[in-house]
Amino acid sequence: MQKTSKAFGAASWSAMGIGTVGFLIGLWRSDMLLNEKGFYFTLLMFGLFGVISLQKSVRDRLENVPVSDMYYGICWFATMVSIALLVIGLWNAELLPSEKGFYAFGYLLAIFGAIAVQKNTRDDLNVG
Repeated sequence: MQKTSKAFGAASWSAMGIGTVGFLIGLWRSDMLLNEKGFYFTLLMFGLFGVISLQKSVRDRLENVPVSDMYYGICWFATMVSIALLVIGLWNAELLPSEKGFYAFGYLLAIFGAIAVQKNTRDDLNVG
């Protein structure tokens, strides 16, 4: 197996960082109530954890590393619930459409980047 290129590694970390930091700056600067900010912050953390756990579980199964069906299902559930709650929250939020789009794309960029970073980390560990 070949080690991940530095360019792809940097792009993955950048995607996760830009998505996460952009999302958090948007929350910080918003006029939302504190409980709304907390809801979106929690969704971001829950989503990042969910996708990293899911990517690891999928990869473990492909490499015949034991992963219980329950944990595998919980990973899928956490990922889907975090995305569904974001969609429901943004759909019902009193935000401009451009703000809703900003949060949606920041969230998606952050979770995509987290998946790629976890994959790269796993690939690089298996090369050694």
